[in-house]
Amino acid sequence: MPFDAHDPYLSTTAAPDRRARAVALWLLAVAAMVWAMVALGGATRLTGSGLSIMEWAPLRGTLPPMSEAEWNRLYDLYRTIPQYELVNRGFGLEGFKGIFWLEWAHRLWGRLIGLVYAAGLLLFWWRGAIPRGYGKRLVLLLALGGLQGAVGWFMVASGFEADRTAVSPWRLVIHLGLALLLFSLLLWTALSLLRPHRDAPPEAAPLRPLAHATAGLVVLAMLAGGFVAGIRAGLDYNTFPLMGGQIIPEGYGGVSSFAQALVGDVATVQFNHRLLATLSGVAALALGFLALRRLPAGPARGAALAFAGVVAVQYALGVATLLHVVPVWLGTLHQTVAVGVLAAALVLLHALRRPRPDARA
Repeated sequence: MPFDAHDPYLSTTAAPDRRARAVALWLLAVAAMVWAMVALGGATRLTGSGLSIMEWAPLRGTLPPMSEAEWNRLYDLYRTIPQYELVNRGFGLEGFKGIFWLEWAHRLWGRLIGLVYAAGLLLFWWRGAIPRGYGKRLVLLLALGGLQGAVGWFMVASGFEADRTAVSPWRLVIHLGLALLLFSLLLWTALSLLRPHRDAPPEAAPLRPLAHATAGLVVLAMLAGGFVAGIRAGLDYNTFPLMGGQIIPEGYGGVSSFAQALVGDVATVQFNHRLLATLSGVAALALGFLALRRLPAGPARGAALAFAGVVAVQYALGVATLLHVVPVWLGTLHQTVAVGVLAAALVLLHALRRPRPDARA
């Protein structure tokens, strides 16, 4: 894992001290906020609210409109973009307010994440409580958080172009991918502080390759789901397991470039997401079965079984979301549980870490 640095603070014999535990709990709180942010982002996308605020105002935008004149100014701005003309024309100021508040809450939550992280980092640094070897990593996380805010605006701005009623699928996936990376770094760092020692049983060695491969499949399935969301591919082929009466849908691969079809053709994008999700599910169940048979009771086996269970739940949610033609609440839940799958994968990989000959974690 890229986050598994040779941190001199960690050892196989020392339990986390009070400072390390405090930092870990703060990082877990921020990770939980990022998790909620991904859920809010899903709801924003599904309700078409993401383009309702057309200004990038990190400070001034913290407060909502405070007067009728300000509401009308923002509404007039919104009426200049294609989404209003082609999707919401004539829905009035009250309709605009309905989509505005969700996007405003999404942006406000992002600002709160930045505030909680920056304030915590300054406090721990001032008190000299940053564990040795973690300072640069924590500063990097702050920089990534700022980059995520900029990428969010980069994504939103694509929806103002003359031929669009939604944001660019590519930019959406970049925004989602960076959020998942930030969540992963936060969680992995917290786990390393809470469990500095590596105590995976010897029987775990044969399971590591499968665990890493399954985690990789999960991430690919999530990114593929971003393209499904970006081109609204979930609104077609609402049957399971067949697509248009076939396992592989007619027209798979598109009519021109296969590379373009991978990210822009509805049948291709949805089939690829189904395939990656199915492979992830099979691999996770196999991993859980092997862990139950081969690993002794302990954190590693428990993490493998929990991972298999969460993947199974997520797969069922995905099928239900598809069959019900992506209702907002179910689509949001599906995206939310996806982060839970990623969290379970990280906990499992952390529990399976290979012991080092030099007795470092």
